[in-house]
Amino acid sequence: MNYADILQDTLQYIDAHLGEPLDTELLAARAGFSPYHFSRVFHFNVGYTVMVYVRLRRLACAAAELSEGGKIIDIALAYGFETHSGFSKAFRRHYGSSPETYRIHTRAKRPELPSLNHMKKYNIPGGIVMEPKFVTREAFKIAGYSLRTTSTEGENSKAIPAFWQQYLADGRCEKMHKETFLKSHDEYGACFPTDSDGSFIYVIGCEPQDGCTLPEGYEIHEVPAATYAVFSTPPSDEAAFTANIQGTWAYIYNEWFPKSGYEYSEGLVDFELYDSRCMGETGKIIDIYIPVKKKV
Repeated sequence: MNYADILQDTLQYIDAHLGEPLDTELLAARAGFSPYHFSRVFHFNVGYTVMVYVRLRRLACAAAELSEGGKIIDIALAYGFETHSGFSKAFRRHYGSSPETYRIHTRAKRPELPSLNHMKKYNIPGGIVMEPKFVTREAFKIAGYSLRTTSTEGENSKAIPAFWQQYLADGRCEKMHKETFLKSHDEYGACFPTDSDGSFIYVIGCEPQDGCTLPEGYEIHEVPAATYAVFSTPPSDEAAFTANIQGTWAYIYNEWFPKSGYEYSEGLVDFELYDSRCMGETGKIIDIYIPVKKKV
């Protein structure tokens, strides 16, 4: 077996034993590697450390169980959490809400087993794309700079990266992050649809403080309230960062949507969130927010 086959077998084993004790030593021994070598191979190919991956899979499967009913403590114990409070704390940290709130507002199904071969097909060098988390956000504003482009003949796949390069190189990025109107320094790359022909306005910006007056040169756009499927790109270095983002978008539309039971909520806004996790030279991650609704 090659590394990909061994790791795919490991992912399948983890899914079949999520409710049992799992650690790096056990999984390494099963794969026939030393813990040190197994950890490095796993992290390089999957994009996450072994136990971070296990925790994320447990949470994703537990979220699906919440959608189906059942006592929260029973679900927590079934997925390896020792207490209700420990499960709730881990769940809130990842999903941004309590398990109780999640169950009221969101429905999820058990995530499919990730495929390393699929990730290679979409040229995602950082590892696998984990199943999304579902969050609801109130309406908010983005203040920044805009570009009108279109998806016709793939124009946006060239225009948007070029727009980012210009923004980073011509002083606009530095200027904006010195402004006093910012609520935070997290950056957004948001697509605001304009016409049915595939054209849209792409905005790079940050959230402004409520009621502030913007200096000349900035535009402000409102993102409506929505429920989102939130995908995190696999961690990567600077060289693979753009490829990871574009590959993740391709995976979402070609693999996830057709099997998910969800559809895009037309007329709303999808966006990329660039926060502190993408500021270093390695381990760069962004979140992709897709407005969704259940298929009828």
